[in-house]
Amino acid sequence: MKNLYEKSKIRFALTWIISYVIGASCTDELSRLVNMEKSITVIFLGIMTAVALIWMKKNDLFREFGLCRAEISHKSLLYYIPLIVISSCNLWFGVTVNYKWYITVFYILSMIFVGFLEEIIFRGFLFKAMAENNLKSAIIVSSITFGIGHFVNLINGSGAELLPNICQVVSAIAIGFLFVALFYKTKSLWAPIIAHAVINSLSAFAVDITNTQQIITSAVISVIAVIYGTFILMNRGKANAEN
Repeated sequence: MKNLYEKSKIRFALTWIISYVIGASCTDELSRLVNMEKSITVIFLGIMTAVALIWMKKNDLFREFGLCRAEISHKSLLYYIPLIVISSCNLWFGVTVNYKWYITVFYILSMIFVGFLEEIIFRGFLFKAMAENNLKSAIIVSSITFGIGHFVNLINGSGAELLPNICQVVSAIAIGFLFVALFYKTKSLWAPIIAHAVINSLSAFAVDITNTQQIITSAVISVIAVIYGTFILMNRGKANAEN
């Protein structure tokens, strides 16, 4: 992996993206075939997470990819309140238990891995590689590719319908913009990783909602994410030592 990374950081990022999307989709389908949602997926994602962590640790790249403290104060980031609001979106219309307890465990664990991997891949590997040449393009591409990647739900057997999936893609692009803004400004990925994992994990307890509610949710998330992300990019912030 080191040779590929040193030869082409963008190709390295794309390799991880392709491996992740294909691997997660295939293991999701295998999990359904054995009638145990996310049971095989969580193993694949756990291995992929371990490989990423070991490689970054071995090459002293934790700080490079944001596995460190934020460099500006929480006050300058409004104490992440807009991010917390977005993170609760799957509970806005009620709470239920969608799976048996052991499936819920598999689901939450897999979503924690997803939160970590997608942030490391899209915000860490891809954004950092592109930002070396063009920051604006890096922000746009990282956000859009993250959102478009959610179209895979239409073809991976998850049962997602077109309208909800389009709403998910739109809000994912907006959230991707917010996450990349946080990473760029704070030099830390921990807030995006945690928020991402929480959003995905809480979907295990989300109630079924109507198309209208889906559209409203997507619109509210997108507006909050874009406004907050723009605020973060425009905010000079204060050093963490002043926290």
